[in-house]
Amino acid sequence: MLRAPPTRDIIVIGGSAGAIEALHELLPNLPADLPAALLVVLHVGADSILPAVLERTSRLPVTAARSGTALEHGRIYVGVPGVHLLLHDEHILLRRGPRENFARPAIDALFRSAAASLGGRVIGVLLSGSLSDGSAGLRAIKRCGGVTVVQDPEDAVVPAMPRNALRHADVDYVRPVSAMPALLAELARQPAGPSPEVPLEIRLESAIAAQELADMKVDQMLGQVSPFTCPECHGALWEIRDGPMLRFRCHVGHAFAADAVLAAQGEEVERLLGSLQRTHQERAALARRMAEQERSGKHHNLADRLEARAQEYEDDARLVMELMRNGFGGSADTGNNSGNDTGKDGGGNGKDKA
Repeated sequence: MLRAPPTRDIIVIGGSAGAIEALHELLPNLPADLPAALLVVLHVGADSILPAVLERTSRLPVTAARSGTALEHGRIYVGVPGVHLLLHDEHILLRRGPRENFARPAIDALFRSAAASLGGRVIGVLLSGSLSDGSAGLRAIKRCGGVTVVQDPEDAVVPAMPRNALRHADVDYVRPVSAMPALLAELARQPAGPSPEVPLEIRLESAIAAQELADMKVDQMLGQVSPFTCPECHGALWEIRDGPMLRFRCHVGHAFAADAVLAAQGEEVERLLGSLQRTHQERAALARRMAEQERSGKHHNLADRLEARAQEYEDDARLVMELMRNGFGGSADTGNNSGNDTGKDGGGNGKDKA
């Protein structure tokens, strides 16, 4: 069991693409006597051997998270597929709540629940990944008295997630992974910061992830109805203004950062364009087959018209192909371009208190 007086003894870590490489560098260099419990969520598929993979190089014991487990210092708990990894007081809670940014387990769900439950004892660490996952969770940790750490974008395999965190969250430390073990060991021995009253919206979203509530009245408390539809269930989305960050949540509970909605819309456009291209190609093939049939029956005028129509369908299919090739149907990839590049000394919110 965890001990009092409280220190910053809860470290929650999130990442996506490129984060396994970061963890393989981070975990072996953490001190064996680290006075903190670590909880890790990466975006995983339906099956995962992540705990076994991480334990190969970790100095601390690594285990797959199990609901009801009491946290212990010096141990690493890894999220498992299909359920959110959450915290309730000093115990692990696994729940099949609505997906966030198409992920379950989700980074924001873990960060938010830790912030709501343990406040100033929490250290949030965001590693490599794409889009804006983790930014809302870091904001929740900071608002509840915790400390936030982000991998230096220049050090990340995929820098979008760290860059977006610097744009949207009040980040305390920006570090390459090589410098994180010493920083986390230092922070974990500090007295816990004050834990202010948990804002209502953080409590509500934590409860949604834990399947404790999800209805339209809650949505109305979180934000206002938007003209957009949920990429998962196609229901109405509510718009949430989270400081400088624009987010959405539907009445089922699916949650998205704005760039995740944009990316999903791009994928839907690409799917529709692919379907349209295939339909035009099939119509062209059918019209040519009909033309052959009519020509064999000596109906040359009708055959000519059908062949002309087939050519029009083929021209349309090529036009759609060009649209797809030129990126009109492509997924959005915000955060990877130079316009979103906010380095730790640049236009972002990152600070360095060390």
